[in-house]
Amino acid sequence: MDFDFFSEIRYELGIVEEELKQAVRASNELLTETATHLIDAGGKRLRPAFCLLGGKFYHFDLDKLLPLAVALELIHMATLVHDDVVDSSLTRRGMPTVKARWGNKISSHVGDYLLGKSLILISRYEEPLIPKVLAETSVKMCEGEIIQISTAFDTNQNIKDYFYRINRKTALLIAASSQLGAVACGAPAGIHQGLRRFGHNIGMAFQITDDILDMTAEQIKLGKPVGSDLRQGIITLPAIYSLQKSPDRGRLNELIAKRNKTEDEINEAIVLIKEAGGIQYSSEIAQKYIARAKKELNLLPDMPVKKTMQIIADFVGIRKF
Repeated sequence: MDFDFFSEIRYELGIVEEELKQAVRASNELLTETATHLIDAGGKRLRPAFCLLGGKFYHFDLDKLLPLAVALELIHMATLVHDDVVDSSLTRRGMPTVKARWGNKISSHVGDYLLGKSLILISRYEEPLIPKVLAETSVKMCEGEIIQISTAFDTNQNIKDYFYRINRKTALLIAASSQLGAVACGAPAGIHQGLRRFGHNIGMAFQITDDILDMTAEQIKLGKPVGSDLRQGIITLPAIYSLQKSPDRGRLNELIAKRNKTEDEINEAIVLIKEAGGIQYSSEIAQKYIARAKKELNLLPDMPVKKTMQIIADFVGIRKF
């Protein structure tokens, strides 16, 4: 995401970036090198950003927010490293993954190391809601990933199954980020619960948009091969809808369920999904989540930060990368 959307917190995000680099430093050179490689690959830093923006709703204090903002990104980075091992991904954001450069064994331990580092940062907080929410979120994120692996190439999934999975895989950590930034600054439940609901809806829209982009984006912008989900057997909303609506659903079912697809077969499946209206339907669902997010924002106290969050909400639904 372009930092223009985060002009209000650009300075603070710069400090988060420096703190991230400090947080992953280890006495072991290989650990430092691999973790720093991941940070240098860049990223949207969406979770720290929502943490900082949430803090803007109540007595903003960067010192109180920094450990949490860094911990949130470390948790997210840990899941990416582990995902790349599971998915055998060789590139992420156009750069070689830790798995590609150092292999599965190192990658697995680097992911664990990042998660451990996040625990150290979270342990600084006396407010019990912060470790409680992050612990519960981490457990449910693992559930989401296990569900995704165990249902690979299964064309019997329905839309409800999909929402359950992406809530755990993506939306919960964004919801936690939005909520806990306010919690760390001492906000009352009326504010931090509203921010949690905002974050949940943004997270759902963000993942749906991600799944659309996997079939529609240019590879250079996406930073990974187009059709990666189909290749891995991850059945997303455009495919689930199209499996129900396509006049060629038999052929589409056959293509999606096939474990070793050729590039031509992936492209054929994407064409059938587009023709069946899967992309259009998914875009409409993403917009509904964005509308819900903005409705939650409207219920929160009038602060300058609300305008920024409304702009980000709109961007999530139209982004091309």
